[in-house]
Amino acid sequence: MSKAVALVTGASGDVGAAIAEEFAKSGVNVVLHYHHHADRVDKLAEHLREEYDVDVLCVQADISLEEDVESMVDFIVDSFGRIDILVNHASLCKDGDLLNKSASQFKRVLEINVLGTYLCSKYVGRVMLDRGSGKIINIASTNAIDTYHPTTVDYDATQASIISLTHNFAREFSPHILVNCVCPGFIQSKRSDKMSIEEIQKRAEHILLHRFGKASEVAKVVVFLASSKASYINDSIIRVDGGRLYE
Repeated sequence: MSKAVALVTGASGDVGAAIAEEFAKSGVNVVLHYHHHADRVDKLAEHLREEYDVDVLCVQADISLEEDVESMVDFIVDSFGRIDILVNHASLCKDGDLLNKSASQFKRVLEINVLGTYLCSKYVGRVMLDRGSGKIINIASTNAIDTYHPTTVDYDATQASIISLTHNFAREFSPHILVNCVCPGFIQSKRSDKMSIEEIQKRAEHILLHRFGKASEVAKVVVFLASSKASYINDSIIRVDGGRLYE
């Protein structure tokens, strides 16, 4: 029996890379999607092949463009013959004053985060329906639920939209495809590395575990949801935030 295949969008990011590695560690062949930072993805692919003896495919695409997504999915199916797992991780977030964000900036965040998640779910979902099974795990954020930041008003709105997409795709694809959503809180990443020690400490005071999470801790939840151990978890929104003490 051939190995399962997982497509991870936005694999050049810290959490995306950790998710891809956790899948490879469990013996799953991995497709690393990226839009930018090909060097990071190529390096990750080489590491996964050597360390875990799995097949790894790198695919560049702008997931806000329907033709790009359709071509990407066709290429994966031609290469592997299947897609068993889709992780919609790719997203765009840029801080900025709420009243000074331009329409074009706001629209681009919507295109990548919402339209991209929709298109990938649509085209990969069709492949899964043909096979009669599949798992889709969307990565949103606690910004979608109750952790709001006016400087990321556009990002926050898209994360709430991803939760809505999760519920709708779960209904559309039932009972053959399980669709769930993981909402991380503050995670150590290149983004958090830019924060001052004081800012990190201030934010950590509002987390029950008194620390930021690790990308690997998000990845383990995602891979669990994609496994047979989560066969009765569907249409769920799962927080991975260390427990929040809200301001």
